[in-house]
Amino acid sequence: MASLLVDGIGELVTNDPAAGDETPLGLLREAAIVVVDDRVAWVGAAARAPDADERLDLGGRAVLPGFVDSHSHLVFAGDRAAEFAARMSGTPYDGGGIASTVRATRAADDATLRHLVARRVAEMHAQGTTTVEIKSGYGLTVEQEARSLRIAREFTDEVTFLGAHVVPSGVDRRDYVDQVTGPMLSACAPLARWADVFCEPGSPHAFDGDEAEAVLTAAARAGLQLRVHGNQLGPGPGVQLAVKLGAAAVDHCTFVSDTDVEALAASRTVATLLPGVEFSTRSPYPSGRRLIDAGVAVALATDCNPGTSYTTSMPLIVALAVREMGMTPAEAVRAATAGGAQALRRDDIGRVRAGARADLAVLEAPSYQHLAYRAGVPLASTLLASGSVARADRL
Repeated sequence: MASLLVDGIGELVTNDPAAGDETPLGLLREAAIVVVDDRVAWVGAAARAPDADERLDLGGRAVLPGFVDSHSHLVFAGDRAAEFAARMSGTPYDGGGIASTVRATRAADDATLRHLVARRVAEMHAQGTTTVEIKSGYGLTVEQEARSLRIAREFTDEVTFLGAHVVPSGVDRRDYVDQVTGPMLSACAPLARWADVFCEPGSPHAFDGDEAEAVLTAAARAGLQLRVHGNQLGPGPGVQLAVKLGAAAVDHCTFVSDTDVEALAASRTVATLLPGVEFSTRSPYPSGRRLIDAGVAVALATDCNPGTSYTTSMPLIVALAVREMGMTPAEAVRAATAGGAQALRRDDIGRVRAGARADLAVLEAPSYQHLAYRAGVPLASTLLASGSVARADRL
């Protein structure tokens, strides 16, 4: 196994307080990393770095763990730019536009969908994302949901069954819940790690608390771990349901009560915030400050989807979290890396420490603070993914 020394790191975010300056980011300056195979073998001061077979000098650039995007909907076809334009003119979002994406996705062949997912994953990778979760949810039949999951599995191990995205037009609600918890779950559970549900009682298209609980309980019995879309469009039972069932994450959390916040703070459930949605729907942003101050574990993700957040950029999400949700640059970077890993219940990503997967993002900047400071500038890119050099030719 060849070893690689990455040095010339001006500032390294380790997310390991014991390794660096004892802040949550565990910052090291004038640092180096040794990678063997697909793992980090050593981290420390460049002046004390051991020898390695190869060397990569970053010339003072900042390095951080690769972004962990723990919420995305990449398996889709079609375009909803007109819907976005309408919302910018005042049309509210209620989830109804999902039906148009379902039609377009069903009509696309496997090769087309595979190409579209590959292109979106490549965009993420080019901006420093090294782990992505991908959901189904635009098929809404047994065959189409299974197809979406099979394609998603070609790109990530973090695959989520979201048959309970919306109730398809013309289908009885009870019949559809029975389908999701019966034949659809049977076909999809072997293809997924996670199950998710869009729990929004205020939406005519999504699922109420009882329906969501039925879906998640059946999924847990089938061996899937749980996630929840909750409290996006208004107050609702999503947060409490996620905590009750031990879900790894509840995503959106735009409208949460004090009781919801207290429940999250006392649980292992991560609040995943998706500010690209609020940006794209002109909705109120959730308060990251409120959640963090209460002791809630927070992650950030893109929610990349065609209707409400068609972005693959975690750097944009970091900048929005700082500008609109009361988070400091350090808190936002940690939420986009270690927070995402926690939302996926992974301890091998989101940190730079011995034994972790060698996933690194590099910035064309001296500090992580530039991600929010220079919003919109393409500073971040993947340096290493599972130990493989992604961009040595550009350094």
